[in-house]
This record gives sequence, C-alpha cells and structure tokens, in this order.
Amino acid sequence: MSGLINYINESYHELRNHVTWPSYADAQRLMVIVAVFSVLLALAVYGVDQLFSGVIEQYFKWVKS
Repeated sequence: MSGLINYINESYHELRNHVTWPSYADAQRLMVIVAVFSVLLALAVYGVDQLFSGVIEQYFKWVKS
C-alpha cells in the first residue's frame, strides 16, 4: 500500500512542479483545433461508411438477380 501512496505523491509532485501547462488562450486554441478535426474525422468516417454500404448493397442486388 505504501508503494501506491508513494506513486500518487510523486505523480502529484511531478504535475505540480515539472509540467509546463499551456496558457488559457493556448488551451482554447488547441481545443478548437481538436474539435474541428474531430468533426472532420467523423464526417470522413461517415462518408466511407456510406460508400461501403452502397457498394455492398449493389453487390447483393447483383448476386440476387
């Protein structure tokens, strides 16, 4: 149990004293970038899904006839 407490204390010390945190403006800018790319990725996945769905649907129509 002492190992876990030591790990938590060292992690807290590391985060408190040795991490360079971004400014509020940088954090906002980066958040917008992540949100935009998340939406773009979701749209790309949706497009590929629609494309494959159409191809598979046409394939089964072709096989059925």
